[in-house]
Amino acid sequence: MGRCLECGTWGTVDEVAVLSAVGSGRRAANPASQAVPINSIEPNSSRHRATGVGELDRVLGGGVVPGSVTLLAGDPGVGKSTLLLKVAHRWAQSGHRALYISGEEAAGQIRLRADRIGCGSDEVYLAAESDVHTVLDHIDTVKPSLVIVDSVQTMSTTQADGVAGGVTQVRAVTAALTAAAKANGVALILVGHVTKDGAIAGPRSLEHLVDVVLHFEGDRNGTLRMVRGIKNRFGAADEVGCFTLHDNGIEGVTDPSSLFLDQRPTPVAGTAITVSLDGKRPLIGEVQALLATPNGGSPRRAVSGIDHSRAAMITAVLEKHARVNVGANDIYLSTVGGMRLTDPSSDLAVAVALSSAYADLPLPTTAVMIGEVGLAGDLRRVNGMDRRLAEAARQGFTTALIPDGDDPRREIVPKGLRALRAPTIAVALQHMLKIAERRDGWTRDAIGPHNDTL
Repeated sequence: MGRCLECGTWGTVDEVAVLSAVGSGRRAANPASQAVPINSIEPNSSRHRATGVGELDRVLGGGVVPGSVTLLAGDPGVGKSTLLLKVAHRWAQSGHRALYISGEEAAGQIRLRADRIGCGSDEVYLAAESDVHTVLDHIDTVKPSLVIVDSVQTMSTTQADGVAGGVTQVRAVTAALTAAAKANGVALILVGHVTKDGAIAGPRSLEHLVDVVLHFEGDRNGTLRMVRGIKNRFGAADEVGCFTLHDNGIEGVTDPSSLFLDQRPTPVAGTAITVSLDGKRPLIGEVQALLATPNGGSPRRAVSGIDHSRAAMITAVLEKHARVNVGANDIYLSTVGGMRLTDPSSDLAVAVALSSAYADLPLPTTAVMIGEVGLAGDLRRVNGMDRRLAEAARQGFTTALIPDGDDPRREIVPKGLRALRAPTIAVALQHMLKIAERRDGWTRDAIGPHNDTL
């Protein structure tokens, strides 16, 4: 039946099991597979297989799992196809066969990109198809161990209504490809589009059908790209991988902290360095603050890379509990390298950067500030402090300004790193003044015009 007799719409009638058959006394059909003890199941069939791209394997938990379905979504032009073409090349180099299905480009266009980025191999098979039944035939013919479909929104099937990319088509295509991957033990990677709001396009059930959901993000004006794990049935779902996109392809960045630091010969006022946790990876980030005299009217607030509401809260805390009158000025806050500091541990760095700009007080580049600022002016402890301090020590920092707590299980401060503990924001600014005075023979008289307030 194609049309509903009640509402009059087409293609909405679904076939469901009759509930009266449940418990009617009739024996059900024999199950397709017998239940077996869990210890008798061979686990090697579900082991991770490395793709050869280290940063991607980090997010996946060690690689792809045979029979798994991974959804990689991202903005147009961010580099999804380039990354997956490199994955297919590295997969073929390891002695396995990969099949790359493109519904957006011709095979000749993919070959040109492969030649440009140096990803050509006889074990990488290409096909430009948009019909899912033809794709399934290619899988049966080529017999690959890795299949990449770019993208799922361009695939269609004649067994479902609607246009390609619609809710019905995307759900039917994903279900067919998932069933083929599970039956053949093939690792399947699907490329997904995103909406203008950044959400994955298509039905919400698409994310429930797959095993792994990854989000590929980055600024089109920069070279940094990040793969963030959203869902992972085979590993941690909070990992992040860093890449740089250039003309010759895409490369993983094993130490991305240097990308978020401003390289300057001498320190300047209004800067503070912090260590944030993006997933489980500690990253060094730099906060820059600039105060200017307002030209009239309300003071201006311009914030980039930092949550605007948290910046306003920190400004109010500085005025109320530290007597640093920064609110009367135009405030400009930004991070270096396009980094987004969403971790509350960057609150102390924002407060120190604002105070440094207010007092015209340069801080040494060997000090980091880690801590969450409360409305009462207190500094709160953050999670993963041991990893943050270890990353700071590895990067060559010698001083860390952190909250002081009553927890007897204090963090292990690495060798070569001195930890200054402060219970409140006022005590933290006192430590900041002492750090600045010891830097290269600075004295209180040499500091800017607002040192008496600090």
